[in-house]
Amino acid sequence: MADAAEIEARFWKDLKSSPFVMLGLVDARDGHTQPMTAQFENDGGPLYFFTTSDNGLTTALAGSSNRAIATYTGKGHDLFASIHGTLNVDKDEATIDRLWNPHVEAWFEGGRNDPKLTLLRLDTEKAELWLGGSSIGAMLTRLLGKDPKESYKDNVAEVSL
Repeated sequence: MADAAEIEARFWKDLKSSPFVMLGLVDARDGHTQPMTAQFENDGGPLYFFTTSDNGLTTALAGSSNRAIATYTGKGHDLFASIHGTLNVDKDEATIDRLWNPHVEAWFEGGRNDPKLTLLRLDTEKAELWLGGSSIGAMLTRLLGKDPKESYKDNVAEVSL
């Protein structure tokens, strides 16, 4: 049985080892999400995403309220997250320099000086996090005469990020 702080700590640990989310704008592009690689400092938001100025998310920001959602599934499908916040272009050169790395550079022909280079910043507000409960585990719990929903409720946390 985990508490909210433990579930949140697990989320940041898992995101560090598998930083891939589906990111989208709530009121743009029909809520379409796309895979993005998250960058972050310490255990906490904001989340940053390197992309291009002509990427669909970047161009949609101009006509959107900037309300964003990111969804996450852990490598082992044992942690899930729905993250809400606001998405904006971040032009801070110091932040770009701090986050720049060889994995990011591989995506940009012009490297750090690529004219299309854009950094998006997701200022996280809240998230709902779920530790995965397997259907086999639920079945075994049920066979023992217990309600699997009761034991699972301690594996869900609503947190401010």
